Amino acid sequence: MNAIAAEKIETLNVCLGTYPHTQPLKNGEIRSDRLRLSFNEVNPVNRAFRMMARDQKFDVSEMAIVSYMQALACGKALTLLPATMMGRFQHGTMLYNSERGTLRLQDLAGRRVGVRAYTQTTGVWLRGILWKEYGLDLAKVKWVTFEDAHVSEYNDPPGVERVGADKDITRMLLDGELDAAIFGGAMPNHPRLQSVIPIPDAAAKVWYAKHGIVPINHMVVVKSSLSISNPDAVRELYRMLRDGKKKAGLPKPGAIDFIPFGFDAVKPALELMSNYAFEMKIIPRRYAAEELFDDTTRPLQA
Repeated sequence: MNAIAAEKIETLNVCLGTYPHTQPLKNGEIRSDRLRLSFNEVNPVNRAFRMMARDQKFDVSEMAIVSYMQALACGKALTLLPATMMGRFQHGTMLYNSERGTLRLQDLAGRRVGVRAYTQTTGVWLRGILWKEYGLDLAKVKWVTFEDAHVSEYNDPPGVERVGADKDITRMLLDGELDAAIFGGAMPNHPRLQSVIPIPDAAAKVWYAKHGIVPINHMVVVKSSLSISNPDAVRELYRMLRDGKKKAGLPKPGAIDFIPFGFDAVKPALELMSNYAFEMKIIPRRYAAEELFDDTTRPLQA
């Protein structure tokens, strides 16, 4: 590559988790003659969301969708790409200690239920499901949190308990300090911990048949300044991300696509989450999916 060509290559400071669909970008299998991606590793990747929401630490970052909606509401200079990094069914993420007896959904009122942060996307998805599908009155649950929101302007609602930094959510559940807990990507593998929603895989399939939606947890955001100043770079970044998914062979033939790409594909999940988050007073108003993108990223499709 000659010096003139090298000058045309823009380097982007990137923070994404390592998944089958991002590995081809990280190991150089997916290349660009216009962009160089300089990867930063933050483990677990959710620690990067705070850096991006509060300080716009990277040019490109993975981010939980609730954090992005809150960032948008607070005027943070971030723009969403319709590129999913992680999605999953949420029905099996709330666990209880079976050694203390069976805990049924109708027993949750008045119980102490832990969640990493009140605004954690998995927690918002699951609370929405428990509320809308099972009729749980969320206000009657004693919510216990361990961290504040990624967006500093947000405060937990009244009545939500914050425990000390020395506390561990799994240990508290096993010790009986919590009646149940909502977990994220790192699900504990302990024989005493069972799903509060019985047969969660079957319940998730019923929910999917009804809604036709995969709950999206994490997507990709860029600095708004990048999208404004160099929309071609943002489009090329999206092409690379999409090619990473194709290189990973996802979704497998006949399988549900848990990492949808393209505006049309992500719109239903984003609008359902916007409804949940607004009704839980996590964001100040509902957002139409179109509002979550800009003129560069809104037209991007699978």
